[in-house]
Amino acid sequence: MPRFSIIVPVFKVRDFLRECLDSVLEQSYRDLEVIAVDDCSTDGSGEILDAYAARDPRVHVLHLPANVGPGRARNAGLPYATGAFLLFLDSDDTLTPGALRALADRLDEAGDPDVLVFDYARAYWWGGTSRNPLAHVLKAAGDGTFTVAEHPEILDLLPVVWNKAYRREFVEEHGFRFPPGHYYEDTPWTFPVLLGAGRIATLNRICVGYRQRRQGNLLSITGRGHFDVHDQYERVLTFLASRPEAARWRPYLRRRMAEHCLDILDRPDRVPARDKGEFFRRTAELSRKYGADGSDGSDGETVPPEFRVLEGCWAGYRAQRQARRVREALGAGGEVVRRAGAERLRRSWSLVHERLPLDPNLAVYSAFSHRGVLGDPAAVYRAARELAPHIRGVWVVRPERVAALPADVEYVTPGSPEHLRLTARATYFVDNVTFPCILTRRPGSVHIHTHRGTPLKFTAADPLHEPGARLGLDVPRMLRRSDRRADRWDYSLVANRHSELVWSRAYPRGFASLRTGSPRNDVLVNAGPDSGAEVRARLGIPADHTVVLYAPSPRDHRRGGHVERFDLARFAEDLGRSLGEAHTLVVRLHPSLADGPARGFGLAELHRRGVLVDATDEPHVEEVMLASDVLVTDYSALMFDYANLDRPIVVHADDWGAFTARLGTYFDITADPPGHVSYSYRELASLFDAGQWRDTESTRLRTGFRERYCEFDDGRAAERVVRTLMLGEPFQAPQRLRAPGDPGARVRRETSRSITR
Repeated sequence: MPRFSIIVPVFKVRDFLRECLDSVLEQSYRDLEVIAVDDCSTDGSGEILDAYAARDPRVHVLHLPANVGPGRARNAGLPYATGAFLLFLDSDDTLTPGALRALADRLDEAGDPDVLVFDYARAYWWGGTSRNPLAHVLKAAGDGTFTVAEHPEILDLLPVVWNKAYRREFVEEHGFRFPPGHYYEDTPWTFPVLLGAGRIATLNRICVGYRQRRQGNLLSITGRGHFDVHDQYERVLTFLASRPEAARWRPYLRRRMAEHCLDILDRPDRVPARDKGEFFRRTAELSRKYGADGSDGSDGETVPPEFRVLEGCWAGYRAQRQARRVREALGAGGEVVRRAGAERLRRSWSLVHERLPLDPNLAVYSAFSHRGVLGDPAAVYRAARELAPHIRGVWVVRPERVAALPADVEYVTPGSPEHLRLTARATYFVDNVTFPCILTRRPGSVHIHTHRGTPLKFTAADPLHEPGARLGLDVPRMLRRSDRRADRWDYSLVANRHSELVWSRAYPRGFASLRTGSPRNDVLVNAGPDSGAEVRARLGIPADHTVVLYAPSPRDHRRGGHVERFDLARFAEDLGRSLGEAHTLVVRLHPSLADGPARGFGLAELHRRGVLVDATDEPHVEEVMLASDVLVTDYSALMFDYANLDRPIVVHADDWGAFTARLGTYFDITADPPGHVSYSYRELASLFDAGQWRDTESTRLRTGFRERYCEFDDGRAAERVVRTLMLGEPFQAPQRLRAPGDPGARVRRETSRSITR
């Protein structure tokens, strides 16, 4: 008996069917059967199913003599299912990589519940993705099992059949079946199943890609078929009326029905305009029919204000809706006017303070567009507090980031009067993104730009002639913005001559390059053998573990930026065989991916289960690097900083050609690497299995890489910035590159002119 029976109803999906089936059959977890039901499709989908069945014995095809709709097609497949758990997958949707393994592991952990609810992401036809906005409901349910009474918010999720795994014996025991209908047949299945389940569990992981087709999706077709929603909700409400123990859920389902129907009514692409009045009246009749007393709803049941419109007539509702649209339009216009007025007021406020003299003892800091005390600016700030305590340091921080600030940090929020007053009079500005162009660059002020790492891919003006940059990237507009901001720079801090040359060309402005090294890397250069112990303890990593840090880079050529290069669960398992039980895999995504759907594709769930540690939310990446023993990355600029630790680095370059074709790169990292390079997952696993990740060749490559790209990092960069640019002391150029952990080892560097224009 297989673990999973996956029932796929098929009707006119020739263009998507192969992708759907491949997403199932190519799963790493293979204990499954596919029951594909050809719902009398006329576009050749049936032939595609037969071809798959001929080459994979796990695929079973059932051809129906007439079209019956997705619900009854699923019913037709149910008697043929032999798996312990049932999954329903629409034939234009896909399973995400690793989904079945994650489902099997969660079912084992929860002790085979009646229903397992998991997450999905909408996959739009133009390439974008968006996660279920109610994903937090899955996380809040916890690790155990529950009933609807214990976590009623589970009913708020989209009432669809394909975001759940069902214990087959539970389905058979209750006789659950899909009713007739082509549009909303999932509704009378979903609510009775959840209300009847004695044990429900959740999996906070994206397991299904819910395709949002531009055309051809039934729910987006305008027509009277949407009246089906009334019949389906009536079936649900009738089900509740037949079970006294479920009567408590009738008010909720009645409200849910009203909300769903009014949403359909308000969409311009669902119910035809000539039928909207009839649709409204049918919704109102259903709401009255299933009131609190089960008849006319007149026993005093509380009706939410937004649904009291159902007590009136269609003409009244239509008038209310039109009035609401007018208010929204006026509100939008008013917001534009309000913002413009506020901008003028802020500029006037700033101009007033710009008439006052600069404060020679005031420095303003910002990092990563006001995200907090981070990166190079943070290192300069700490050095200034020690070496120049008379200089007041103030951070510009977004309101939502204020709570994470240390208690002794002075801050202002962007756009506030205090922010404008300080930036109008500050002498020193330290930033790694660049302050907004609206701030006037006053004579006598010192603007220090720290950048955010050594560049590998083309930046600013350099992608202008790259073919890949012509697609979806307005390079001239980007240059106009970056040039205006680069005009503010007085000094550009560099850690190596490569960066110096790149930024002088990519930002052809009048700033000076200062060979200070990267202040953020001081902590890495000065690291001792126990520097990462505190971070390991905070992350729950045993002190004796070998820590593998995986830090992938976003992909500009993929909308959303996130691409799963390999199965993280498999990598963690293979590392266990290579390194032994005393190891930990730590994953840190790029900050641009932290708030998107990327972590929902398995990372968050693997972290919860202890398979790996998700360090994406750790604010200081330097601390994460200190806690690790080896870095695995693709093209992340993190590798240039990590080389300061003189620890092994492995470059996984399985899509180097696609990556460099998009915007271009300054050099071939595969030919000039900081360690061994893998071009497939098999090669990556072999590097660890054979111990090559830390062999003599790895050391040789890393040494050359450090000499080239850690050239000016000597552990005193922040001090050098403060002494030179704030205290006015003579510039002391870095003379040596220290080998971490060996204070006596020195590599003499060529002495050169310290500041170049």
